[in-house]
Amino acid sequence: MRRPVARKLSVLAVSAAVVSVGAAAPPQATSTPEKVPVAVGYGGAVSSVDADASAAGIEVLRKGGNAVDAAVATAAALGVTEPYSSGIGGGGYFVYYDAKSRTVHTIDGRETAPLTAGTDLFLENGKPLAFADAVSSGLSIGTPGTPATWATALGQWGSRPLGSVLKPAERIARDGFTVDDTFRSQTASNETRFRYFPDTAKLFLPGGQLPVVGSTFKNPDLARTYQQLGRKGVGAIYHGDLGDDIVDTVNNPPVDPSSGWKARPGDLSEKDLAAYRAKLQKPTKTSYRGLGVYSIAPSSSGGTTVGEALNILEHTDLSKASEVQYLHHYIEASRIAFADRGRWVGDPAFEDVPTKGLLSQKFADSRACLIKDDAVLTSPVAPGDPRHPGACTDRGTAAPTTYEGENTTHLTVADKWGNVVSYTLTIEQTGGSAITVPGRGFILNNELTDFSFAPANPAVHDPNLPGPGKRPRSSISPTIVLDRHNQPVVALGSPGGATIITTVLQVLTEFVDRGLPLVDAIAAPRASQRNAAQTELEPTLYSSGERSQLEAIGHSFKLNPEIGAATGVQRLPGGKWLAAAETVRRGGGSAQVVYPAP
Repeated sequence: MRRPVARKLSVLAVSAAVVSVGAAAPPQATSTPEKVPVAVGYGGAVSSVDADASAAGIEVLRKGGNAVDAAVATAAALGVTEPYSSGIGGGGYFVYYDAKSRTVHTIDGRETAPLTAGTDLFLENGKPLAFADAVSSGLSIGTPGTPATWATALGQWGSRPLGSVLKPAERIARDGFTVDDTFRSQTASNETRFRYFPDTAKLFLPGGQLPVVGSTFKNPDLARTYQQLGRKGVGAIYHGDLGDDIVDTVNNPPVDPSSGWKARPGDLSEKDLAAYRAKLQKPTKTSYRGLGVYSIAPSSSGGTTVGEALNILEHTDLSKASEVQYLHHYIEASRIAFADRGRWVGDPAFEDVPTKGLLSQKFADSRACLIKDDAVLTSPVAPGDPRHPGACTDRGTAAPTTYEGENTTHLTVADKWGNVVSYTLTIEQTGGSAITVPGRGFILNNELTDFSFAPANPAVHDPNLPGPGKRPRSSISPTIVLDRHNQPVVALGSPGGATIITTVLQVLTEFVDRGLPLVDAIAAPRASQRNAAQTELEPTLYSSGERSQLEAIGHSFKLNPEIGAATGVQRLPGGKWLAAAETVRRGGGSAQVVYPAP
């Protein structure tokens, strides 16, 4: 992890240096595009964490594809270059702006629990499993939703077939990409788990060693898998031999017997795969400063929680607030919104989620009055009741925020017609379950560990317990902001588990209220409060004068080396787009446009 940059930036387009480590000279590296954090131009834009992936999307746009085609191409490429954060073994949420109708649409591509799963999925002898024991097991693996998301998006709004948009990713998997510091460090942090599973170790620890920075990493198995998907469609997963291989892997995890690891089997079936559907659903909508903020509705909590926090902040003039007062109100709004998220949000197919109430200004006002300029709320804050909001009241028992893996990935795309995609996809934590499907080249998710293993308080209903075919609650928050004429202003999103919500909220308020350029709003040092006793701060804020001033009114902090890795696109006058990515986090992101402006 690298230290975040200072709050005010003068951004220059600089390429990321590639440093070789290890005694032996690395194999000849493939050509990798320059990584730059901001790009402005015409013909469309792509922003992701990876230069090869952004280039894959640009290639599709340059050949006449639209934003949806390019988003799928970029996502598929991230499955090659960011295999510990995304891939066809996982799921995600897709938000799409249609320029012709000026409307926003979404796809819930979240993974689902097996149809045999009950609330006791992660109980053993009546007690919750240790988190580490649950992660690297078949129990943690949900039915993948990413392939269905791609097929649904292309079928609804795309202009190219799946086989066509998979070609750039297939080529990268076959020919290889250049290993960077982030890929090596993420491999190193998972090395012990990867060695439990021979197929994972063979693929990601070539020759039994960590991949060398500057070397070329190839994944011919994944290239063949993409080729098969392009030929046969995603039915190869949900009704075919690829799906059979996934089921066998989940139910009989291919563990190395000498490792001593107890890889508990799952109970996924061909019936689970055949029953899976990516859901087309309405977005959440919040009005903020006269703008329309659109995001994903439950099963993710992202849209409702970011939306509620924005509503809480609506009547506070953050543009004129001091830096300390801005951070104070942002932190407190996050704290309250997370309290309500924990009580009310789950899979709406199983839970009565009061989405409309959570997003109502009346409910937000009933919660906003809890915030004082010179005092701090004590966490955990008890939830309010959006069905019966009462001024400055809370009802029920507070529940702590459950853990979510922090290494997801986000991409943002716009095309020359004005269509926009904000898409966050994931396999949950870094390295997912660590279980690779033999011969297929991709890791399976551990998304089911996003469920509560047991109720935090047995006396209070927990909307996020496992259930048959249920989708675990997520914090993913892909967001598109429209102006009064329903034209795009900005689109953004981030990885980071539960910190996704606070990252999106902070970037939005830095951009809309504080007037920072998009790339500076993304780069600004972050704080994350999730209804916990302490607020997490990145190093620049942790060592700042603002921290001591906030502590003086009652805030408590702990250090988090890195929070999120956002990307975004912004519509500019005259058909231009600005793409923005991280300058430093996760090695810096890659912003690209089809035709750069002079």
